[in-house]
Amino acid sequence: MRRQDHGEGAETVTHEGLWECVQRAVRRTQAYFFGAQHADGYWWGELESNPTMEAEYIMLTRFLGSDEGDRIPRVAEDIRRRQSPDGSWRMYHGAPGDLSTSIECYLALKLAGDHQSAPHMARARAFIVAAGGIPKARVFTKIWLALFGQWDWKGTPAMPPDLLLLPRWAPLNIYRFASWARATIVPMTIILTLHPTRPPPVDHWVLELYPDGPVSFTLSRWKANPFSLRGGFLLLDRLIRLSLGLPFMPSRARAIMAAMHWIIDHQEADGSWAGIQPPWVYSLVALSALGLPLDHPVVARGLEGFRQHWSLPSADGHALRVQACLSPVWDTCLAMRGLLDAGVPADHPALQRAASWLVDKEIRVAGDWAVYRPHLEPSGWPFEFANDHYPDIDDSAVIVGVLRDTPLGDQERERAKAEAITRAVSWLTGMQCTSGGWAAFDWNNTSRELAKIPFADFGELLDPPSADVTAHVLEMYGKLGCSPDHPAVRRGLAFLWEQQEHDGPWFGRWGVNYIYGTGAVLPALRALGIDMAQPRVRRAVDWLLAHQNPDGGWGETCASYADPRFRGRGESTPSQTSWALIALMAAGERESDAVRRGIAFLIERQREDGTWDEPQFTGCGFPGYGPGDRPDRYESPGGPHEQGPELGAAFMINYALYRNYFPLWALGRYARGL
Repeated sequence: MRRQDHGEGAETVTHEGLWECVQRAVRRTQAYFFGAQHADGYWWGELESNPTMEAEYIMLTRFLGSDEGDRIPRVAEDIRRRQSPDGSWRMYHGAPGDLSTSIECYLALKLAGDHQSAPHMARARAFIVAAGGIPKARVFTKIWLALFGQWDWKGTPAMPPDLLLLPRWAPLNIYRFASWARATIVPMTIILTLHPTRPPPVDHWVLELYPDGPVSFTLSRWKANPFSLRGGFLLLDRLIRLSLGLPFMPSRARAIMAAMHWIIDHQEADGSWAGIQPPWVYSLVALSALGLPLDHPVVARGLEGFRQHWSLPSADGHALRVQACLSPVWDTCLAMRGLLDAGVPADHPALQRAASWLVDKEIRVAGDWAVYRPHLEPSGWPFEFANDHYPDIDDSAVIVGVLRDTPLGDQERERAKAEAITRAVSWLTGMQCTSGGWAAFDWNNTSRELAKIPFADFGELLDPPSADVTAHVLEMYGKLGCSPDHPAVRRGLAFLWEQQEHDGPWFGRWGVNYIYGTGAVLPALRALGIDMAQPRVRRAVDWLLAHQNPDGGWGETCASYADPRFRGRGESTPSQTSWALIALMAAGERESDAVRRGIAFLIERQREDGTWDEPQFTGCGFPGYGPGDRPDRYESPGGPHEQGPELGAAFMINYALYRNYFPLWALGRYARGL
């Protein structure tokens, strides 16, 4: 490949030899995916998050008294390996240390047998104390500490199980919360009512993490005006706390039983709850607090689930990582799209095996979404191997597109596929929110006042519509031949235009960040036949062009969720470069120098095995805002969701396969135009 100098040390690929280079890169990645496909037909890569997953697993098993053999030392080793030089643990690659994460890791290591005098523990303790220690930790961390007698339960919020008895129309009923928050809150109502405490041996205590001694406590890291909504919730918290102290509450036992039955009914086939770690560990804690033994089928299945797919050993086998979630369905449909876009025949056996696996994974039972949409026929797909209660709107939309493009050959399988597509499109249409957009799991889950309760100082409690999910659904409609005049499409487009930022891009709710959002929207507009020369589209194109790095790639740090100055800024990564390229090509910029330089970035950094390196986190679980969508203004210092670049209230993700199938999308789409 011949290159010519393009200023600032960057290089651009000339047209001569470009076809051969792109084709070679595409073939390498195709070969990688053919070799990485599981026998059942799916693809699946690690979902890396932060070490609270490992810390809370150790704390969970110690609280339950479960003998996990050599698993605990190996999980503890993974925590040690992820410690930063300053003694802290962090929420994403390159982030500053996070106080609450560091406290949980420190406690877990002590429970695993590490002595506080060990050098790595001394470094951790110094960081924690300097950052304010336990009193400054988030609510969830304080709840873990209280479970082990290291924090006073008075310093945790009240969350009565009576919430389970409220009617569906009540403002605080559990179905007003997002699916993941709901599945966490239900077991928390038991924990925060019974206050189970199981102190470890004294040498495992962490009183040294109190800068001024363990005598003071605070309910929350923030204060509120007593006449504000937050102040009202704090007053309500005090009243609930008083009621919990009354000797006789006729409804309390009934409410606790309702919560217990809800938990048991919502366990998934693989032993998890909601397909994610937080409700899983809290459900097991709650059931244990109610007296269910380790050999109870629900508890035993929950613990065994962690020992299966959810645990990944290190290359040397000495460490063990516990994943926060599994992404096989998402990985499979995105890998299929990459292979299709890269010219693999639609009837290739690898694609047919994957499509057949997806058809069989369609959910045919009504989940929690049916509480507010009872008239819809169940459909959709989970994000994980098993999550029948919460089909994912995002991956369901992508799956419809790849299934449509993949013939199965066999007449019976073709009929099953067609029926699944029909059901899914009907279900997705019915899940469109009143605003015109689509959320990830729920319908009209936008009660923003719930994000002001004292419990809500971490993650997101709501699942509002987002531009990226909406774009994927609209792209599905475009692939199915729907025009912008289709009623659902028309409303969805209006939502997207309303969500566009003043300078052109779209916020990325589920990927980092504005590059992801824009990378989802522009291809959707193209699929629907929207005029890509109009000013609104060109503003987005200009924004992407203005944020290309000198090396030809694109990148955006997770810190852009906390500081808008970082919008579109960061080290170039394969996945984010691919999103920008996919968007620019959709907007007609295939022949531009910016696109050629981006393609060169991908080619030059591809490894011999067809993969790319990407330690950066480019996926987002929770931005840390509380309501879930981008705030009109960022939290002032001292607020519950105020966070710096450490993103202590957020949850960031490194999807191991993003670095591989998104470049395949970009290279494949580029090759089609050469």
